[in-house]
Amino acid sequence: MQRQADQALELDHIAVVAPRLEVGLALVREALGVDVPAGGAHPEMGTHNHLMRLGDDEFLEVIAPDPNAEVPVHPRVFALDRQQALPARLCTWVLRTPDIGQTLTAMPPSVGQATRLSRGDLSWPISVPDDGAMPFEGAHPTIIEWAGGIKPGASMPDLGCRLHQLRVLHPNATEIDRRLAPFFRDERVLLETADRIEIVAQIETPSGIRRLA
Repeated sequence: MQRQADQALELDHIAVVAPRLEVGLALVREALGVDVPAGGAHPEMGTHNHLMRLGDDEFLEVIAPDPNAEVPVHPRVFALDRQQALPARLCTWVLRTPDIGQTLTAMPPSVGQATRLSRGDLSWPISVPDDGAMPFEGAHPTIIEWAGGIKPGASMPDLGCRLHQLRVLHPNATEIDRRLAPFFRDERVLLETADRIEIVAQIETPSGIRRLA
């Protein structure tokens, strides 16, 4: 199936979620042998993160609730409100779009509504489901739009890591692939039918290809 050019999606980033930021950073350090540099805080979400470049414009985000922020009245992004009792893990992946309104109109309501976030001077809309969950338990990507077509990943700290492959395993992977096929294709991303739900990244690092899950 050929992609619809006016709604074409691109891989933007992958996200490690954790109950506390230091726990997520320790997971990445053990898996990849690098320390992800600090990012910032998102006042609207009550979250904070660390960020690292993974390619020409892709990046890795480690995100957790910010203990110094007010708890938001709406659900946090990436189902963070539901993650407190779970270990840190690679939880989901994010696709960027030139028009989040148009893209979400073409997707099921379970993907969520455009919710505005900010970090410093940067502001953007991202899809957040009303129920605080994630479609297909994170195997379906979150959608983001960067104003003016900017790609923040290109200017993030570069520690010599590059995304080699992203495997998304889910019992309904065929359905996810069917939904995304008109808008997205990236040879590095593999949607695979499996009994378990897991997202696994193979990342080239200064010490070789390492696994992050």
